[in-house]
Amino acid sequence: MSLYLVQGAVYGFAAAVQPGPFLAYLVSLALRSGWRRALPAVLAPLLSDGPIIVLVLIVLSSVPPWWIQLLRFAGGFFILYLAAGALRSWRHPETVALSDHPDRKGVFRAVLLNLLNPSPYVYWGLVGGPLLLSGWRETPVNGIGFLAGFYGTMLTSMAGIVLLCACAGKRDERLNRLLSGVSGIALAGFGLYQIALGIVRYSLSPADVLP
Repeated sequence: MSLYLVQGAVYGFAAAVQPGPFLAYLVSLALRSGWRRALPAVLAPLLSDGPIIVLVLIVLSSVPPWWIQLLRFAGGFFILYLAAGALRSWRHPETVALSDHPDRKGVFRAVLLNLLNPSPYVYWGLVGGPLLLSGWRETPVNGIGFLAGFYGTMLTSMAGIVLLCACAGKRDERLNRLLSGVSGIALAGFGLYQIALGIVRYSLSPADVLP
């Protein structure tokens, strides 16, 4: 179990710090709403990855390539929607009343963002899925250890990033606006890239389109 636990932890940390639309959204949410309301959004992968893992391990290998491209388009436009919100916060900063209650809309958007992001599908299809199956076939304890290492490390790391960004933005309003602008631009870039990638790959012949 220890080997799979370590592998899961390594991949979990890499997933947490890798730049992407989900991380950019967490940063944006932390700066706008504060860490108390943004922190629950870190748990979004626990809600979204279950269906993704099942889909990848059972169905994804048999679906047509255009399905992934459709997912790219939907995800790209949703990311642009999130980018617009972050950029509005940058251009017109507002004082947000911090609350101990979770931001339910933020959690819902984080879950939806993860479901429409092809990256989790690609990761579980090419890396995480085979390791999980390999460990589970040896003994279910290995599979559980891999998942525990992956999600334990990823969620802890993302929570640390949210706390760091929220605290830094609270101490310096100019830094808050700067980070909000950067996160908004990053989200817009990720959204446009995802849409463009979908267009390019859709234009290829079905035999050349990567899943």
